[in-house]
Amino acid sequence: MLLPAAFYLRPDVVQIARDLLGKHLVTCMNGEITSGIICETEAYAGITDKASHAYQGRRTLRTEIMYHKGGTAYVYLCYGVHSLFNVVTNQKEIPHAVLIRSVIPEKGKKIMLARTRKDRITKDFGAGPGKVSKILGIHYSHTGLDLTTKNGNSTAAIWIENHGIQIQTGDIRSGPRIGVDYAGEDALLPYRFRFLHAGG
Repeated sequence: MLLPAAFYLRPDVVQIARDLLGKHLVTCMNGEITSGIICETEAYAGITDKASHAYQGRRTLRTEIMYHKGGTAYVYLCYGVHSLFNVVTNQKEIPHAVLIRSVIPEKGKKIMLARTRKDRITKDFGAGPGKVSKILGIHYSHTGLDLTTKNGNSTAAIWIENHGIQIQTGDIRSGPRIGVDYAGEDALLPYRFRFLHAGG
C-alpha cells in the first residue's frame, strides 16, 4: 500500500497532483499514527512556473529540498505560523512539487482533536494546507523526510498509501491555484485539483 518511489519520480507533476487524490497521507509522530484521505492538491512546475518557489532556478536554504529526488517532503513555514506540506516529485535537480491542500480525517481522530484543541470534527476540519499539517502533526522541521519509507527518524515519519480508492474523472474539479496572484498568467493555470464531495 505504500506508494513506491517510482510514483514520485514521474516527469508530469500535474498528473501526479491528480493521482494523489484519494491517497492516504499518514504520519507517525512520537508513536502516534494519524491519517487523512487527500482530497485537494496543487501542482508547482519548478523553474518555469512563476508560482513556484524554485522559479528561474531559485535556490535558498529553504527551497534546496525541492531539488532532491521525488518522494521527499518539502515543508515550509508560511506567514511565520503555518507549516505547509508538499511532496517533491520528478528526478533530482528538477524542483517540482505538489502542495497538499486538504484531507478528510481518517485514523487518529482523537489525536487530531487534541492537537487542534477542538471538541469535534467539522466539515472543514482538514480543509486548507495549514490545517492539514496541524491535524497530522506535521512541522516545518520535518522537511526533507523520505516519503518512501515508514521508518523516518526516531520521532517522525510521513508516508502516503494507496488504499485502492477509485475516483472517477467526472468527480474531479480543476482550477487555478489559490494565493498566487503574483505569478501573473501562471496564476491562472488549472493546477489545483479536488474531488467533488470534498467541498467546493
